[in-house]
Amino acid sequence: MIEAVIFDMDGTLIDSEPMWQQAEKQVFTSLGVDVTDDLAANTASMTTIGAAKFWYQQSPWHGPSISQAADNVVSCVAELILQKGKALSGVHDALAYLSEKQIKIGLATNAPERLIPVVLNALNIAHYFSVCCSSEDELSGKPSPDVYLSAAARLSVAPEKCLAVEDSVTGLLAAKAANMRTLAVPSSAQFNCDQFAQADFKLASLTGLTSQHLIGA
Repeated sequence: MIEAVIFDMDGTLIDSEPMWQQAEKQVFTSLGVDVTDDLAANTASMTTIGAAKFWYQQSPWHGPSISQAADNVVSCVAELILQKGKALSGVHDALAYLSEKQIKIGLATNAPERLIPVVLNALNIAHYFSVCCSSEDELSGKPSPDVYLSAAARLSVAPEKCLAVEDSVTGLLAAKAANMRTLAVPSSAQFNCDQFAQADFKLASLTGLTSQHLIGA
């Protein structure tokens, strides 16, 4: 049986991608960068600092450092989450179900650590999570398995007894590299993407989480 379920955050617990897009456009446009939709699609799965480096390579600016610009994006996202952050379908039910089953619950995200309490408190789900890990504290973000391995270690559960819940291919690859079982919950736009076929399970939303997803290989 699965002993721990480790969730991604952005796009899995909260539909924050539009907020990240809005924040990036606002911050980098103010620095003179032409933030096109096509280019912005490249930063969706990057860490915040990775996205800032990407935009700097597209159009170097004068003034704030790359890290300062990244921090400004995070601050903007935090404000947007507080204004309009809502849990995705099934999140509350899934967490309550896992808690009742006494399954350990963790978080492994590419998002900066300071955004974790903002999201969990805005959605009123912080009390479910025993461990929260950010790729900000790792050598490499997803698709590296580092953040998932850290979460499993802190939960004192072997990776092969963990189920990772992800909405992105990048996160799915990270979880698989960590030797975890995987549950993909892609957005409707990406649901039929061939790369999600490598997940052990796939759901349209977390409302479909059942005991069958907690059975190990």
